[in-house]
Amino acid sequence: MKISDKLKQRAQGLCELCTTGEASTAYAVSPKNNDIVENEVALCTTCLQIIEGKEAGNHWQCLAGSIWNTEPSVQALTYRILYELKDNDWANEILTSVELEEPVITWAVSAFIKSPIHVDSNGTELQNGDTVVLIQGLNVKGANFMAPKGTIVKKIHLVADNPEQIEGKVNEQTIVLLTKYLRKSM
Repeated sequence: MKISDKLKQRAQGLCELCTTGEASTAYAVSPKNNDIVENEVALCTTCLQIIEGKEAGNHWQCLAGSIWNTEPSVQALTYRILYELKDNDWANEILTSVELEEPVITWAVSAFIKSPIHVDSNGTELQNGDTVVLIQGLNVKGANFMAPKGTIVKKIHLVADNPEQIEGKVNEQTIVLLTKYLRKSM
């Protein structure tokens, strides 16, 4: 992604990881996107190529400096790279030499956390946007109606932190449904 003037100015024109190469790319640190510059890190071509899979060699030893950067996005990306390399003594030493804020560490390790898998009553995996059918009549709490067996719920949304729940619209109301009471419609 093209680097913005604001990001280039923050990085003083240099890569925020190695601080030797010219900053040429704005790299959004997942799971966040590039909607604000605070989610991005200015990278040189070399660092970007290594992140995308090129052999690093000793290049990442430069992270001993970038872990101390004041920008949370730079800290998170640095921590993430070092965490992947923690079996190397030098990387583990850098990781243990700094105490980062908990939100930065959470952001960094989010790349290694797998999202829970949502499955219907038959064990079929569910995805956002799927259509499901209720296999049992459900009394909807907080709303004065019952969703009968066979009700079709279109364009569901998975509840991110609970693999046993989805959200969907029934009678024009968004409600939470338990996955054990529905099956995916093919």
